[in-house]
Formats: sequence, C-alpha cells, structure tokens
Amino acid sequence: MNIFRSAALAVAAGSLACVSLLAQSTPTQASTLHVFASNGMRAVVEQLQPECQRTIGHPLAIEYGSTAGLMKKIESGAPFDVAILTSDAIATLVKENKLDAGTRADLARSGIGVGIRKGSPKPNIATAEAFKQTLLAAKSITYARDGASAVYLVKIYDRLGITNEVNSKLILTDGSGPATAKVAAGEATLVLTLISEIMPEPGDEVVGPLPAELQSYINFAIGAGSKTSNAEAARALIALLKGPTAAPVYKAKGMEQR
Repeated sequence: MNIFRSAALAVAAGSLACVSLLAQSTPTQASTLHVFASNGMRAVVEQLQPECQRTIGHPLAIEYGSTAGLMKKIESGAPFDVAILTSDAIATLVKENKLDAGTRADLARSGIGVGIRKGSPKPNIATAEAFKQTLLAAKSITYARDGASAVYLVKIYDRLGITNEVNSKLILTDGSGPATAKVAAGEATLVLTLISEIMPEPGDEVVGPLPAELQSYINFAIGAGSKTSNAEAARALIALLKGPTAAPVYKAKGMEQR
C-alpha cells in the first residue's frame, strides 16, 4: 500500500508542478480600457477599434452617446479611462481636473449636413434661400434634442425667420442614431445633424453640407481620465487616433482631421 500511496503522491505533486508552470507561462489578460465617445466620432472609432486594440494591447469597452449625456455620466462619477467629446466639453473636464491636461489633443471636426432616405429625390440646399425653402417644404424634420449641433440649428431657424414653421414639424430624438433611423424608415423627411452621424446609417444618404453662409463645425478632442489606472494604454490610444493611421478614416467618414 505504501508503494501505491507513494506513487499517487508523486503523480499529484507532478500535476501541481505542471499547473504552477502553466500559470507562470500564461500571460496576464490585458485590462479593458473604458472609453466614452460622442456619437459624432462613432463611425471613426468603430472602424479603428480593431487596429486600436491590436496596437495598444488592450480591449476597448466603448460607450457612445451625446456629449451632453456622457458629460452627465462623468459628472456623476462614472469611471472611465478615455473621453472623446466635443472640444468644449473636453476643456471643461480639464478645468475640473477630471482629465489629465497633458493628454488633451484635438482630433477632428465635422460640419452639419442634411440627410434623406436613400433613393429619395435630393432637395436643393445650395444656398441659404434654397435651404430655407427645403425646410419649409419638408413634411417632417428630425435630429437629436441633445445633439452637439441642436443649439446651432435653432439659431439658423431664427436667422431664416422660419422658427414657428419648423417647430411644427420637428421630431426630436434622444441621440442622433434614432434620428437617422427615422429617416431611413420613412418616418421623417429630413435629418439635420453632423455629416459624420448621417453617413453610418445605411438607409440614409447625405444631401450635402449646409450652405457655407450657414455652416458651423463641431470640433472633437480627446483626453485620458485623471484617475485612470491604464495611463500608458490611454496615451497609446490617443496617439493612434491623433496620428496618420486615422487620417483616411476621418476623411471617409465625413470629418476633417485637425
């Protein structure tokens, strides 16, 4: 019996040794980098995500939303490693010491555009007057009530003298995704939002940017959270989104890299 017991103990000891060696040789799984990203940057970030993960060696958990909505999350104490928001919002977070000022970087900008359901006749928006007539003729107009361009759109209606007429046909949504989806589904005639938010919707097409005399650009920037425990990975992600690898993606998604 002692012989069998000794053999069993030897096998058990060998098994424990193998487990120990395997544990030592298996690399520790890289921690997840948590990112808050504005809807205006979604198309770019989604396309670059696989490349970003390969380059920085960390998986990305990305939450998209309006800058206003994501700012509320940050203000309430929601943890994050990197924020990609409008430049004004990033500046505010730096002042509040919620972002590491040394990591702040400008990324890109997008102009406001007009979107329609794919295959629909394209309206004339070449001039301010043509755009005005297009808004008046549209049965319904949609965009996100909390979108980065919403405040500016209200100023345009006032400037064109058609605030009451436009307000009567507005379909406001929470987030730009539902707005572009409504146009694709035929539930709204026009969507007015950033060009970079119209392009990702397969059922929509961009008519064009607002006329030059009415156009306004929304700038986006990035920064690492001041409390991140993944500072090195956060900086690597920022460098990639700021660098030449991202340049053609910004262009393809209707944005201008800065």
